[in-house]
Amino acid sequence: MASPTSLATPRSRAKKPMDKMVDWFRQALLKKPMKLPISPESASSDVSQPTSQDSSPPLSLSSVKSPITPTPMGDSSSSGRWSKDYDVCVCHSEEDLVAAQELVSYLENSNASLRCFLQLRDATPGGAIVSELCQALSNSHCHVLLITPGFLQDPWCKYQMLQALTQAPASEGCTIPLLSGLTRASYPSELCFMYYVDGRGPDGGFHQVKEAVIRYLQTVS
Repeated sequence: MASPTSLATPRSRAKKPMDKMVDWFRQALLKKPMKLPISPESASSDVSQPTSQDSSPPLSLSSVKSPITPTPMGDSSSSGRWSKDYDVCVCHSEEDLVAAQELVSYLENSNASLRCFLQLRDATPGGAIVSELCQALSNSHCHVLLITPGFLQDPWCKYQMLQALTQAPASEGCTIPLLSGLTRASYPSELCFMYYVDGRGPDGGFHQVKEAVIRYLQTVS
């Protein structure tokens, strides 16, 4: 039969590894930092904001803007006044060239700086007369018909008048008749539904023509 002392020795040796494990868990718990509950207020205040030294702040959708390319002044656009090459096309007979030149000079040198087409000045050398006339009418916002006795006798003037009415039949104000040296009875029947500018005034009706052109250009700008 074993003595009490001999039985106690192996019992004490079996407890030592368990004691060491308990001590290890106790030390681990003591070293582990305790986590405190975080309130929403403290959470928002504890979040550090990125600085310029760390990284740039993220962009929100509202702060992202598409690049804007500036449009140079005077650049033509697809609509408005600059959609056509000329503001005014002056239709006249060959014998009224001087009067047409005076009208064009008045319009171009006005404050509005109107762009005028004068056939003998602006037509392309070597170009076909018919195509040049049609192109000038289509590339002009307004058509001024300098109606004189020579205009009524010139077949090309009548052709221009009919082309102007054909290209813009529903555009009120773009075709401007200027009656000069004729009575009302001589006014062309093709234009009987249009008011005309009376050229018997001191300035030959140039001021009224200019105001009519400007008024029409305001509707297309």
